[in-house]
Amino acid sequence: MTLHTKKKPSFKRNLLIGAISALAAGETWADGQIRGQLTAQLSGLPLQGSRVKIEELNVSAVTARDGRFVLSGIAAGDYTLSVSYLGVETLNRQVSVRDNETLISNFQIAPTTPNTEYLIVLGQAGSLNKALNRQRSADNVVSAVAADAIGQLPDTNVSEALQRLPGLSIERDQGEGRYVRVRGLGPDYNAVTINGVSLPSPDSGRRAVALDVIPSDLLEGLVVSKTLTPDMDANALGGSIDIQSLSAFDRDDMFYSFTAEGSYNDLTEESSPKLALTASDKFSIGSGEDNFGIAGGISWYDRSFGSDNIETGGGWDFDDDGALLEEVEQRDYTISRERSGLTLNLDYKPSENTDLYWRNLFSKYTDAEVRLANIFEYEDGVMAGEEGVAEIERELKDRTETQEIFSTSLGGTTRAGNWTLDYRAALSESGEDEPEHVSGAVFAGSDAFAGVSFTDTVQPWMYTPANFVDPAAYELDEVEWASSQTNDEERSFQFDITRDMFVGNNAVQLKVGGKYRQREKDNDVSVWVFGDFDEHGFSDEQRSFSAYSANGPDYTLGTFGPGINANAVAGAIAPLDKNEFYEEEDSRIEDFTVQEDVAAAYAMGRIDIGNLRVLGGVRYEDTDFNAAGTKYDGDEFSDTSASKQYDHILPSLHARYSLGENTQMRASWSNALVRPNFEQVAPFFVIDDEEAEFGNPDLEAMESSNLDVGFEHYMGIAGVFSAFAYYKEIDNFIYQTDLAGTPGFTEYDEAVTFANGDEAEILGAELALSKQLDFLPAPFNGLLISANATFSDSEATLDYYDEDDGAMSRTIVMPSQSDTTGNLSVGYESSSFSVRLAANYKSEYLLEVGDVSDSEEDVYVDAQTQLDLSARYYITDGVQVYLEAMNLTDEPYYAYLNDRSYNAQYESYGMTFKMGVTVTNF
Repeated sequence: MTLHTKKKPSFKRNLLIGAISALAAGETWADGQIRGQLTAQLSGLPLQGSRVKIEELNVSAVTARDGRFVLSGIAAGDYTLSVSYLGVETLNRQVSVRDNETLISNFQIAPTTPNTEYLIVLGQAGSLNKALNRQRSADNVVSAVAADAIGQLPDTNVSEALQRLPGLSIERDQGEGRYVRVRGLGPDYNAVTINGVSLPSPDSGRRAVALDVIPSDLLEGLVVSKTLTPDMDANALGGSIDIQSLSAFDRDDMFYSFTAEGSYNDLTEESSPKLALTASDKFSIGSGEDNFGIAGGISWYDRSFGSDNIETGGGWDFDDDGALLEEVEQRDYTISRERSGLTLNLDYKPSENTDLYWRNLFSKYTDAEVRLANIFEYEDGVMAGEEGVAEIERELKDRTETQEIFSTSLGGTTRAGNWTLDYRAALSESGEDEPEHVSGAVFAGSDAFAGVSFTDTVQPWMYTPANFVDPAAYELDEVEWASSQTNDEERSFQFDITRDMFVGNNAVQLKVGGKYRQREKDNDVSVWVFGDFDEHGFSDEQRSFSAYSANGPDYTLGTFGPGINANAVAGAIAPLDKNEFYEEEDSRIEDFTVQEDVAAAYAMGRIDIGNLRVLGGVRYEDTDFNAAGTKYDGDEFSDTSASKQYDHILPSLHARYSLGENTQMRASWSNALVRPNFEQVAPFFVIDDEEAEFGNPDLEAMESSNLDVGFEHYMGIAGVFSAFAYYKEIDNFIYQTDLAGTPGFTEYDEAVTFANGDEAEILGAELALSKQLDFLPAPFNGLLISANATFSDSEATLDYYDEDDGAMSRTIVMPSQSDTTGNLSVGYESSSFSVRLAANYKSEYLLEVGDVSDSEEDVYVDAQTQLDLSARYYITDGVQVYLEAMNLTDEPYYAYLNDRSYNAQYESYGMTFKMGVTVTNF
């Protein structure tokens, strides 16, 4: 449950004072300490996620990214120190600890054969093994992806790499992965961080972070936390995705990796280049040895591709005679997407007890899109196979948008005996810029076209008269010229204090901390609509489509006709005075500024009792919200503003019980929240005759109470079977509604805004299995099988008003939630060759509620299965060539209106092939 409190300024102070007092109150032991590092013997690579344990005391630590571990507050004596890493036998060593001294005890994995080392550290099995070690050792439920696993499949960006994990699926844009869904919850309900720092969204009205902005080449790993501990930001109902960039201490020696790649899309027959370079090294400063590290990387990918589209947008009329098509569009997209990224990370260890870092990531994503469209609007709806009279328009949209993300954080860790202090200051910025462009150039048919028909309600194929392709049959009707800019900036300051101690014979860790986040987001839109060209001196020749026509696109879903010359359109309106065509309503109503400050404090404790580890605590978050927007009442504009202050208390409890060294059970109860999207709370209000649309600054944050139980069994190298069940109860579910007819809106025919629902529920299960089949005889012992599946069921209630029946409600599934998602991959690898075939599946899901009162207007996305292939050959230990194929079955995107028989959108992308070479030095 989530507890609400009134504003009490002293609460955070009292919480921290009480927690710090508890830290200091425990029994004090002598200041003995054990430090060490775990590495692989032949490669020297540090190994993260290993459990290091003092058997007699039942106290343990987990090796960090650099393979290091610290055990503090150990009484003088002789002990057995064990190190457990998946794929090798547990290492045991007898050690002696003395008062106020630090014992250094390093470990190296010593496999029986070199091939075992390869499987543990490199390749498909090694990548999966690293991730499983992190998963096994975590206090909460996590899934992870190691950096080298991202390269095992043709995943272009971060979101595509995440789709391979259990419980995760993605939403695609033009066939490329963009947004990530976690456990059936859409991208707006999940948090994204870079190196633990919150990442703001470059999209204008959303919180969801489009992860196609970030190149996958610059990462060290990805970690998805599906349950939240009190020291984590609470802003994630589904999960929190952490993007971890490079560090020089991730490897033992100098490292570099260079990749050159070319790709080919068979739909557009376009080729695209890619280059990426990452490198790191460690240096000795002062009296230290290898205590300063520099890691950096640069990535560039310029992809040219496209798609063919036929969509009705829900333009069906369902009557007693059947489904009548009223409107349909043919669309052809030509797209160029350029991704460039840069990372620079410095790590410095001035002493054994202090680690300092400065981490930076910059990414720039430029999406240039030319969209040609033919818009058919029937005078009277027609059924498939029937002819009708239709108005036809040809339309052009030509825009370039640039999204940028920048994150920098400066911080460190200082240890003093049993105490650990973590501190960080960070700045994150994101934004989207669309310079002035042709937002919509419309050429209308001079007369209606008779004899227009179509076949197939799923993939409509249009049949048109001969003059449909004649440029002389159309004339310039309207040009919409627009620009927009969005900025989202967040500053944060954080500190954490940890105390390790013993209570009786039980190892205990207490931790308190605080964080302050200051966020500001603004959106600025400008729109000009040029029309009435005959009144502005345009001749018949200047208005004729013939003056603007271009070669027709290579469209595969029917006859398309000529294209539109964007330069000719821009040149035609250039002499006109823009000020005469400025659309003040469209420009001002979408402008807003939102400030959101969040102050947080937490206290948590962890105790080990035999094979049971319990972690519990509470987080407090106070939110201060301020926003500014515009109201338009049909005659005048006025500035509007809104402010709100609210807080939450969020308790959680996590337990992990070990049935054996490689078998464990987990259970957790946690609470989380997600604040409304910016477009939902922006204080805009626009009235157009009897129709109104407005934001709702009084929306409450969505709150979720979560239960998770699960079982994990690890089976040697890259082997695991896990099963989890989860339940989420979400209060204040937010949806779009129509208040027309309700008190205060009785004079309106339509009053569209956002509202809080009572509650929503999600029940689900995750299954995962992977295994390196090393028990088979050669050469079959190189086979690797990995599979996972997630099953979920959800329910949410929408309230609405019916003028005849009054207050009504209906039940829907949660938007963006697929009942079933899954992955299956079969791989094979030897020391010189690797191949992997992977299938990704997600069942249908609700895309949007078209009309809150009518389920027939709901739009769904059909089930999708994508098949990808990757093959790699090592010419030498450091040089590999690879061939990859994406979307081998040319899987389309298909959205439909309530019933799969009726198209809302059909889009095809073709297959993409990649070939490249990677040169690596470890």
